[in-house]
Amino acid sequence: MLYSLKVAGSQTAAALADRLGVTPVAVRQMLARLNEDGLVGFEDSRESVGRPKRFWHLTDAGNGQFPDNHAGLTADILASVSAVFGDAGLDRLISHRETATLNQYRAALEPIDSIEAKVEHLAEIRSAEGYMAETRREANGDLILIENHCPICVAAKACQKLCRSELDVFQAALGPDVEIKRFEHILKGARRCAYRITEKQPGSSQLAMKL
Repeated sequence: MLYSLKVAGSQTAAALADRLGVTPVAVRQMLARLNEDGLVGFEDSRESVGRPKRFWHLTDAGNGQFPDNHAGLTADILASVSAVFGDAGLDRLISHRETATLNQYRAALEPIDSIEAKVEHLAEIRSAEGYMAETRREANGDLILIENHCPICVAAKACQKLCRSELDVFQAALGPDVEIKRFEHILKGARRCAYRITEKQPGSSQLAMKL
């Protein structure tokens, strides 16, 4: 139940029942227990004439049921590095982490030919790291990389350079044939991080250089 709310966002009991393949009555009973435990909350929304629909969502405690990669400790270490070595020392630490992560991703993605396969494998790597990642292709051909969980969210809030670093790593790992933009961001209030990956047209890089 918690996983479904984490991956798909707020849902009605009926939608959850359909997703999980159980009866709405069973779902409502489980939601009531989770609500008593403080793991889920709800908002009533009137979308049309008639009774309002109740949408259930994870609370902070519910989100806390997912792995956090010892985020509190990481945040403390980052604060200590900044205090002892200054911003320059913190930048060096993040740069070192960025380089190590990039080398790891490049080694895993380099043997793969297609961009779509690269993105799918990157999602698998990120899922293994606790990000609950998935991919999809939109009608216009763009690839979407979605991360439903951020195991370093606490650390990233304390040091937002970590988030900027990850976006740079994705771009470098996937190469110059794509453009990556983050359009949903947990640190800006979204429930997940999502990246739009657009394949560049052949010759576009050379044309841009000429212009």
